[in-house]
Amino acid sequence: MRTEVRVVSGILRGRKIEFEVNPLMRPTPQRVREALFSILGVSFNGIGFYDVFAGTGVNGFEAISRGASKTTFIERDFQLAQVIERYIKKFNVGHLGHVVCTDAYRWAARWIPAKESSIIFISPPFIDYKNQLDELFSMIRSFQEKVQPGSVVVVQTESEIPIGDLPDDAGTGWDIRKYGRNELQFWVKNDPNAPPAVSEPVNDEPTS
Repeated sequence: MRTEVRVVSGILRGRKIEFEVNPLMRPTPQRVREALFSILGVSFNGIGFYDVFAGTGVNGFEAISRGASKTTFIERDFQLAQVIERYIKKFNVGHLGHVVCTDAYRWAARWIPAKESSIIFISPPFIDYKNQLDELFSMIRSFQEKVQPGSVVVVQTESEIPIGDLPDDAGTGWDIRKYGRNELQFWVKNDPNAPPAVSEPVNDEPTS
């Protein structure tokens, strides 16, 4: 069975991504994507975006559409990675998008950060919250340690999955926004000389 998702704003607004339905995949719902990028707001001033566990790649394409200087899609499923590659070419954004077909946990352990601030979006298969929670937390800690000041780490979780508190060794705190059963958790690496990286939400859904 095939289905499709569409980019909701920016230069690629309305463009559709078609893919085969995978029972382990849960593409970020459109209203959650809209909230995500509204909250990030002014963060897309030419900085990089990392779509970790990219799946359909729609979050990465949203970032490209809204002005990210470079988007890296990390996806271990070869067929999904090929789909993302195909749409990068179809949308003529090869200079802005790059696919890494590998295991996200191994990639994160070896990742060397850019010299500029980054936005890292982490949306693992929800089964990983049960089977690979330690690895996931280790990945989050690694990003928190490596990223430049002003960077934002975003984790998509689900309220029905009890995982406890996400790592926060720096004591910065997570900003949690809820949209039905979906949750977006934002962590910002402090930079006293930079403007806020996460803006107030636009048309945010009420907490439920």
